[in-house]
Amino acid sequence: MAARYIGAMKALKASAIVLLSLSALGLNSAFASRQPHMDRALEHLRAARAELKSAENNKGGWRERAIQNVDRAIADTEKGRAFAAGH
Repeated sequence: MAARYIGAMKALKASAIVLLSLSALGLNSAFASRQPHMDRALEHLRAARAELKSAENNKGGWRERAIQNVDRAIADTEKGRAFAAGH
């Protein structure tokens, strides 16, 4: 009887782990697909930042200002995604 109980508990534990893993994967992909525009915007902003960083530093301070603006835009976009995830 104890061996049957232990076997059933092991099976239950394994099932719970599988179900939790699958539900976590499902939630992640559902979340990712809910904000495709924000995801693409972040990709573009990060690419723009990389291009600005690669540009020559002969723009009278405007390159640095543009990098700061892009950094703020990235931070704001990430905050927007986090806000939407909570609602």
